[in-house]
Amino acid sequence: MIRRTLTALALACLATGAAAEDYPNRFVTLVMPYSAGGPGDTLARIVGQGMGKVLGKPVVIENTAGAGGTIGSARVAGSDPDGYTLLMNHVSHATNPSLYRKLRYDTETDFQPIGVVADLPMAFVAKKDFPAKDFGEFVAYVKAHKEDVTYGHAGIGSASHLCGLMFFSAIQTKVTTVPYKGSGPAMNDLIGGQFDFICDQTINVVSPIKSGSIKPYAVTSPERAAILPDLPTAEEAGLKGFQLSIWYGMFAPKGTPKPVVDKLVAALNAALKDPEVTSKLAGLGAVPAAPERANPDALRAHVTAEINRWSPVIKAAGVYAE
Repeated sequence: MIRRTLTALALACLATGAAAEDYPNRFVTLVMPYSAGGPGDTLARIVGQGMGKVLGKPVVIENTAGAGGTIGSARVAGSDPDGYTLLMNHVSHATNPSLYRKLRYDTETDFQPIGVVADLPMAFVAKKDFPAKDFGEFVAYVKAHKEDVTYGHAGIGSASHLCGLMFFSAIQTKVTTVPYKGSGPAMNDLIGGQFDFICDQTINVVSPIKSGSIKPYAVTSPERAAILPDLPTAEEAGLKGFQLSIWYGMFAPKGTPKPVVDKLVAALNAALKDPEVTSKLAGLGAVPAAPERANPDALRAHVTAEINRWSPVIKAAGVYAE
């Protein structure tokens, strides 16, 4: 009986090793848990294309949107751990445990991290006739007119929602918030003057800023964004300690064999050094992760740190989703 068990285990290990050695022998699905055309989708397609060149098989993007990214995340958590179904998610991967009372997965234990992919600064922008001339006046105006000012965001758990929570906590002020189903509709209504301001990812704001459709005030990154060099950081403009970059990470299901994970890590790092990929990312204002961050240990530690960072902010705001 013991001999048969050991033989079965040995055969299983050999099968796993053979499968890993052959990986990938077909296309890889990268689940993006948000709508097509959004910032995460754009990023996933650029990086996925770069990884596909390294892996020798296409990386196909599957948009499985809904419930703040939790539907797509649950799909990957429940997939076979063979390296053919991956997840790219952003900071909401770490905030959803605090935002949602019930998740169909455990953020820290049901995924095998691959690595941090990139960071995207955010920017405070307002409708083009907003009265404040600079970021200092902007903050003062929001605090003085909190009963009348409106803030839009792309839905609970979105990057713009989280930035708003952090901002209102920092200035100890609450305003009326207007949730949308995605970044596109929110930006369209901001351009149309339907609400006053938003804090959104640079991918979404650069084009309307350059066209003069909205008014920019500050970026949230530690340093000025290369794509918006004339825009000050929130910290240098007076909001001390306010720094927020939206990170994106790549994950596989728990139990994915280490040789497969190693191939994915290598492909991710190669893609992030590919001149075509880096050029496209720069055009979006995205900063590709360095090798010391684009690896499983770094992403695992980062997710835990982000859960601890955001939990008290979300708890204090009293925001929950079912």
